[in-house]
Amino acid sequence: MLPAPSETSARPAILYSCYYTQSRSGEQFVAEHALSFQLAGTLTTYDGNTEHVFRPGDLRLVKRNHLVKFTKQPPENGEFKSLSVTLDQETLRRFSLEHGYHTEKPHDSGLAVLELPMNPLYQSYLASLQPYEHLSEPGNESLLALKLQEAILLLLKSNPELKEVLFDFSEPGKLDLEAFMTRNFHFNVQLRRFAYLTGRSLATFKRDFEKIFHLSPSRWLLQRRLQEAYYLIKEKGKAPSEAYLEVGFEDLSHFSFAFKKMYGVAPSRI
Repeated sequence: MLPAPSETSARPAILYSCYYTQSRSGEQFVAEHALSFQLAGTLTTYDGNTEHVFRPGDLRLVKRNHLVKFTKQPPENGEFKSLSVTLDQETLRRFSLEHGYHTEKPHDSGLAVLELPMNPLYQSYLASLQPYEHLSEPGNESLLALKLQEAILLLLKSNPELKEVLFDFSEPGKLDLEAFMTRNFHFNVQLRRFAYLTGRSLATFKRDFEKIFHLSPSRWLLQRRLQEAYYLIKEKGKAPSEAYLEVGFEDLSHFSFAFKKMYGVAPSRI
């Protein structure tokens, strides 16, 4: 299960990601903006609304405070590779103060992942990072800070509209709870995370939820996930071993038990 806001672990500011021979699927809460280059293999992302497929040479900005499902598929007889540059809030605030950048309007595209067109500036920046695979190790702080500033300047030069994304330091506002949960029920996250992303305290989230759905969040999530799993298995021909992960269950045996309790038959018999 994904960590609550206070439990998110730190990750290197510049991270090479490699996976060997087999594909890997999962989901994550994106705590900080990340500029990511696809080097080898294919990455498929889904944010509850939109699916993106990234191939070698593609570039993306993954926005903070979003939930994203992903599948990393290595090439035939090869390995999956990507490189991500994390632009944390502290770095962006310092840059904003130093260079006078401020948002003029809230950014609300709704997309968690933005596809960016590759250009010679980005390609040169990527090439400059390759000798620094271990740049995040102790002793390289000054050099790392320069590479992060360079990434921000490149984004602003190549995609000026991203100013409204990068320098929006506001926390999630109060969202339409029914629409948000209907779109994101299949993400396997704690209730505290759902509450945070909808701009509510946990107590307010639970109270608002029961007013709308007339069920506790835990009960509604269980029923909604099982309904979606039934549809995937019966109508889409998915195997239970695929469906349970897609709808947010951690464990196949728990999924099978809950499914049989709700529908009176094991998912393998649908």
